[in-house]
Amino acid sequence: MKGRYLRLAATGTALSLAAAALTGCGSVTGDNEVTLRVVAADYGDNPQNSSASWWKELAAGFEKDHPEVKVEVSVYNWSEVDAKVAEMAKAGKAPDIAQIGAYADYAAAGKLYTAEELLSVKTEADFLAPLADAGKIRRTQYGMPFVASTRLLFYNEKLFADAGIIPKDAKGAWQPKSWADLEAAAKKLKGTGVPTPFALPLGREEAQAETMQWLLAGGGGYTDNEEEYAIDAQANVKTFEFLRDKLVGQGLTGPTEPGKTDRQAAFDAFARGEVGMLNGHPTLMKQAAAKGVKVGMVPLPTVDGTDQPAMGVADWVMAFKNGHRTQTGKFLDYLYESKNQTTFTQKYDLLPVTTSGYRAVEASNGGSAAQMKTFLTALPNSRLYPAGKKSWAGVSENIKQNIGRAVQPNGQPKRVLEEIASKARTADTR
Repeated sequence: MKGRYLRLAATGTALSLAAAALTGCGSVTGDNEVTLRVVAADYGDNPQNSSASWWKELAAGFEKDHPEVKVEVSVYNWSEVDAKVAEMAKAGKAPDIAQIGAYADYAAAGKLYTAEELLSVKTEADFLAPLADAGKIRRTQYGMPFVASTRLLFYNEKLFADAGIIPKDAKGAWQPKSWADLEAAAKKLKGTGVPTPFALPLGREEAQAETMQWLLAGGGGYTDNEEEYAIDAQANVKTFEFLRDKLVGQGLTGPTEPGKTDRQAAFDAFARGEVGMLNGHPTLMKQAAAKGVKVGMVPLPTVDGTDQPAMGVADWVMAFKNGHRTQTGKFLDYLYESKNQTTFTQKYDLLPVTTSGYRAVEASNGGSAAQMKTFLTALPNSRLYPAGKKSWAGVSENIKQNIGRAVQPNGQPKRVLEEIASKARTADTR
């Protein structure tokens, strides 16, 4: 299924970077000092590399130049940050700025400033055009892209060599063409005692991403040509029947059922050498390298080898109408300065959302630059979540909670997808 392309989602424990707890929207203190409250997602895989440190340094740098503004940031795990912001907004205590996974429901409710109301012309013009478009509703931009990523299929080169899937002296030689190749490789890995030949994280942390990757590779997707929800399309049903019967049903997805496996747990197991292959984003490169795991990366093959769009992800920044438009705009301009964006994307091996950042990655050499270019190449033709739909946040949460049931031994993919699709369509008409 086609759709608007390049509509171009990470871990940790809830962390507060402020001396005071996050109690609601920004406040005004003595001498007209304004306190901006920010909620952000954690991109680290352990407390030592939590995003909290980056936000702390960013806030300190901004406050040095703007002593009249204080910035308090709370960083939460991706499995809970969207829900945290939703709770705050519902209670009338939304933060001034939220860096989360969806913006459209808040924009539709009239709770957000537009990008034009906040950003300088220079900042607004630097966004990659397709990403800026993905942040728009009725041609008005409310969602500001924060970082982007594309997804590839990672595999453990040593485990593959030991199983005879690739020669021991090969360098990235495995080139799967279809899902039959995945199944065959997983069976060989299982035969050599690999605990989890193919990790399939459909737990709440990021089930919506794992699901979308498979739907696209199966010739489907979340929406149809008219951008209407088509989650229960026949192609999608067949995709989940394959996952249920060929991967889960044959014991190729490890000891924990997919619906109870979170993405970071799968990444951790891969870095320990317990997983043969899984879908991953750029941050997994660094995590695996730190543990001495040599990885190969290839596009996830499609069901029959035909070309299908890859999946891209953008995470969003939005600003709530809390009465601090000027201060919020200044902070966002600072957030999007090239030096700050580059520091963050390089720290977590993510892709830039600005033209200047894109060109910097293209021109870079050494280190992980070559591998990052592989992800960057997939970005322009990627397909994103339907983030412009006000219903998407709720639909995404429903997928997180229920999609795992579709691949249980007695699961019924058709029924599960129909239930999710029915609620999505109802939500989309409200």
